[in-house]
Amino acid sequence: MLEKVVIANRGEIALRILRACKELGIQTVAVHSKADKDLMHVRLADEAVCIGPNSSTESYLNIPRILSAAEVTHATGIHPGYGFLAENADFAEMVESSGFTFIGPTAATIRIMGDKVAAIAAMQKSGVPTVPGSNGPLDDDVERTKRIAKRIGYPVIIKASAGGGGRGMRVVHDEETLITSIMVTKAEAKGAFGNDIVYMEKFLQNPRHVEVQILADGQGGVIHLYDRDCSMQRRHQKVVEEAPAPHMDAVAQAQVLKSCTDACLEIGYRGAGTFEFLYEDGGFYFIEMNTRVQVEHPVTEAIFGVDLVREQIRVAEGHDMSFTQGDLVINGHAIEVRINAETFPGFAPRPGRINAYHAPGGLGVRMDSALYDGYSIPPYYDSLIGKLIVHAPDRAAAIARLDRALGELIIDGIETTIPLFHALLKEPDVHSGNYNIHWLEHWLEHKFNDK
Repeated sequence: MLEKVVIANRGEIALRILRACKELGIQTVAVHSKADKDLMHVRLADEAVCIGPNSSTESYLNIPRILSAAEVTHATGIHPGYGFLAENADFAEMVESSGFTFIGPTAATIRIMGDKVAAIAAMQKSGVPTVPGSNGPLDDDVERTKRIAKRIGYPVIIKASAGGGGRGMRVVHDEETLITSIMVTKAEAKGAFGNDIVYMEKFLQNPRHVEVQILADGQGGVIHLYDRDCSMQRRHQKVVEEAPAPHMDAVAQAQVLKSCTDACLEIGYRGAGTFEFLYEDGGFYFIEMNTRVQVEHPVTEAIFGVDLVREQIRVAEGHDMSFTQGDLVINGHAIEVRINAETFPGFAPRPGRINAYHAPGGLGVRMDSALYDGYSIPPYYDSLIGKLIVHAPDRAAAIARLDRALGELIIDGIETTIPLFHALLKEPDVHSGNYNIHWLEHWLEHKFNDK
C-alpha cells in the first residue's frame, strides 16, 4: 500500500496526479523548483520540498535531489508524471533500489521501449504491424545501406534509435543524398541523445497518427482501451486529440488491438502505456511505445468513464485492475485541445501573469489546468498551460460542444493558442475528420505563411 507519494513533475500533470492520490487516500509530496513555489499542486500537497533553482536540469531532472526529498519526507512511492523522468530507465531503477515504489513500468521494459530498434524487434515478435524498414541499426556498409533503401523504396526516413519529440529524423528522397543524410542524422543523434545509432523506415506520404491505450497489471492481466487519433500536429507536436479514432478499418483495428495486448503479455508490461502507429490506407504501422500515461489520456478516460492515473497507482500497489476488457464499452466521442502560452500565428512562447482565468463548464466539459487568477507562468519550462476536453454522444456533438466551451474560456494577461482552435473549427476538413499528420502544417503555411 502506498501511503505517501512524491509527485516528480509540475503544472497540470502534477495536479492531475495529486487529485488521483487524494481520492485514493494517499498523502502527497510536491517537489518543485524555486520558480514553481506558487504552483497549484504545491499549494494543495500535504508537503512541499524545493529541490533546486529554476533550471529543470537542476530541479525536475535532478535524480539525487528527488530521491533525497522522498527520503526526508518518508515517502513510499514516486510518480514521475508524463514527462521529465517518466521514461528514464535509470531513474526507475534508482527509485526501486532506494526502496521506493516506482509508479510505472519496470526499468527493463522502459529500456527496451526507449530503444526504437529494440522496440520494433519486440513488436515484430508479438505480431504488431511495423513500417517496412532496415529491421535493425544501419552500419558502415554503404552498399548494404543502399540495398536496404532500394528494397524499402524511396522516400525513406532515417531515425535515431534514441530519438524523440520529433528530433533525430531526416527524410531522404533519392540515393544521391542517402549516405550524407545518414551521417548528418548520426551526428545530430550523438549530440542530442548521446547515441548515434540510426535505422531506416519507409516514409509514409499521407498517414494519420493513431494510438492504442493499454493498461497492464504485470501479473498477466492486460486490457486495451481502443484507439485515439492524434493526427493534428505541428512540428511533430500534437495539438488536437480525439477518441475513438474516426474512419478506422474495423478488421485492421481489431487485429492491431489484439497484437498490442499480446505484446504487453510478451514483454511483461506493468502500468499504463501507449502504442503509437501511423495509419494509412487501412494499415497500421508501429512507430514507438511510450511507457507512461500521455498528455492526451483524458479523451480515452472520457469515452470509458475510467481514471487511468488511479488505475496506474493501484497497479503499482499490486492490485488487480478495477475493470476487465469486457467492462469497456465505448460511450460517445471526446476531443482534447492543447492550450499553450504562445502567440498565434508564430507560436512564440509568451510567459507572464494571469490577470483573470475562467474555466468553461457545463455537461461534458473538463479543463485540466493549473492556472489561477494572479499566477505567473515562468519562462523556463514547456509552454503547455492547459487542456480543454469535451465529451458528447457523437463526434459532431463533441465539435459543437468544443466550440461552445472555447467561447467560455477566459485566460487574460497573456497570449495563448486559443485563437488557433477557433480558426480550426471553421474548417470543413476538421468537421469531417479528413486530415493527416501533415494537414495542420500545410494549413498554417497557406493561411499564415508559417515556416
